[in-house]
Amino acid sequence: MKAYTKFILAAVLFCLMFLIESCSSSSLVDIWNDPSYHESPLKKILIISIRKNPVQRRIWEDAFVAEFSKQGVTAISSYTLFPAAVPDTNQVVETVQKNGFDGILVSSHLTAGTETHFVESYVTSEAKSRYNPFNNTYSVYYHDIEHPAYTDSLIVKRRAIDFWVTKNGGRMIWGATSDTPELNSVEDIQNDVATLVIAELLSDAIIKSEK
Repeated sequence: MKAYTKFILAAVLFCLMFLIESCSSSSLVDIWNDPSYHESPLKKILIISIRKNPVQRRIWEDAFVAEFSKQGVTAISSYTLFPAAVPDTNQVVETVQKNGFDGILVSSHLTAGTETHFVESYVTSEAKSRYNPFNNTYSVYYHDIEHPAYTDSLIVKRRAIDFWVTKNGGRMIWGATSDTPELNSVEDIQNDVATLVIAELLSDAIIKSEK
């Protein structure tokens, strides 16, 4: 019985750890890239986060800059050039020409969605003791507890991430949507998303690691 109990508890703990892990990190969905793009890897990237909140704008832009820097790719946060507000199209064109950016990464907030998870029923075994007053001893027995299945829903924050090349009038060559459970902090979200995006850009040879 004790071996059975340990097995059940281990299985439950594994399931809980899996659920926690799967619900705590971001993922990229609807990933697209331009199959006709076969140019040299980009080397200088302008990062633009379209957010009204100036603090969150800076957090997001700095996160991408940090991840690009890890690969030896130069990236500049737009707030360092336009601290008051997100630059408009004319300002972006002007700064691209002035500073020699060959790529632009744009992240923007999308309407949140709902993600539903079905958790199957499971059984745990609980140890209980009983006192025997006649011989002053305790006996231990195990009681199975059944936990019914249930459905759990989370609000999912969504963001669009688009990557553009600047030459020949500019065009989008890569895009994706990121999904992150609402429970995560802004810092956790931006770190997760930035890491995932840079990995995809490396895989598609849009950028190349210089380290």
